[in-house]
Amino acid sequence: MLFFSYFKDLVGREVTVELKNDLAIRGTLHSVDQYLNIKLENTRVVDQDKYPHMLSVRNCFIRGSVVRYVQLPPDGVDAELLHDATRREARGG
Repeated sequence: MLFFSYFKDLVGREVTVELKNDLAIRGTLHSVDQYLNIKLENTRVVDQDKYPHMLSVRNCFIRGSVVRYVQLPPDGVDAELLHDATRREARGG
C-alpha cells in the first residue's frame, strides 16, 4: 500500500515507466490502482528509433506486473515523507 499511496500523489506529473521488455515510455500519470497498473496520457517513447511503431500511441494502460522501473520527477521525491511512511509500515501502523 505504501507505493500505491505514493503514486496516487504523483497523478498529473510526468513519469517514465520502463517495462521488462526494455521499452521506456514517458507520459503524464493519469491513474494508478492497488495492483500498480498505470495509465499514462500524452505518451512518447524514449527510444523512438528502436520502437517506431509506438510513435502514434498517445495514451496507454500498463499492467503493473510488466513494470521494471518507474522514474519519478526529481522534484517529486519527498525523501523524508518516504522514510516516515516506511518506518510506520515496518512498525505495523
